Amino acid sequence: MNKAFVREDAEDDEEDAVPDEPRLSSGGKNYMTPAGYARLLAEQDALIREERPKVVEVVAWAASNGDRSENGDYIYGKRRLREIDRRIRFLGKRLEIAQVVDPLLQGDNDQIFFGATVTLSFDGEPEQTFSIVGIDEADASRGRISWVSPLARALLKTREGDAFSFKTPAGMREIEILKVCYQPLN
Repeated sequence: MNKAFVREDAEDDEEDAVPDEPRLSSGGKNYMTPAGYARLLAEQDALIREERPKVVEVVAWAASNGDRSENGDYIYGKRRLREIDRRIRFLGKRLEIAQVVDPLLQGDNDQIFFGATVTLSFDGEPEQTFSIVGIDEADASRGRISWVSPLARALLKTREGDAFSFKTPAGMREIEILKVCYQPLN
């Protein structure tokens, strides 16, 4: 589309679309553990109270030097401010719709729900442990899977001792649920 027919604020809309951030379906719930909520809140607070003021100070200093067209500190600083503001808006939206679910409130439940830590065996192989967490908390390297991931969706509402078939890109696998517990996540 020709730029002459694009709204001036259309570039801002494009900047708000962060490709690396997990997305929620419209009207979807943003379940989080208390630790995940606290992490996002701390990140937002650090951006607002620490990082943004430092960058604003650098940009103000760079602007006072005169010619801004070739001033790297000014150009980079303005770009960094846009990134910080975009992240602050993103975190604000995520925290606004967050539903904090404490896994400890599940007690001794042997059924799998959000916040469960589950020990599984795939096709009789050595066991693996996964925790079902919020979209913003997922980290496969730490065994944390999002509650909307295919594996977590297959596990939801099953119980300790259940076994079922699960379709993976590598083919069908048999999964046996060895242990279900609810514990605080760090």
